Amino acid sequence: MELVASAEILVEYRRVGERLHRKYPSIDIDAILDLVTYEAYIVLPPSLPATACDDADDVKFLACALAGGAQHVVSGDKALLRASGFRGVAVITPREFVREHLRR
Repeated sequence: MELVASAEILVEYRRVGERLHRKYPSIDIDAILDLVTYEAYIVLPPSLPATACDDADDVKFLACALAGGAQHVVSGDKALLRASGFRGVAVITPREFVREHLRR
């Protein structure tokens, strides 16, 4: 199992992480984001139609999954969850991911 990301996704993670850090300053989000950046296989995603997902801003996650040959996108985002199955990529919640892939 590999973590796949694109430069655009890493920028979004950093932006959201900074926003969360302002709200919860005791949490060091940089260490987590640095680990994701270090461990992720960085891909150059293909262009996909904006209609691939109800929220055009979330298409980047589907494109990244396709570029990296990923079977899953892990997200709680409702628009992405509705896009599950796009070109064979399943979108699953973090809880489903843990239940299906991490518990043994």
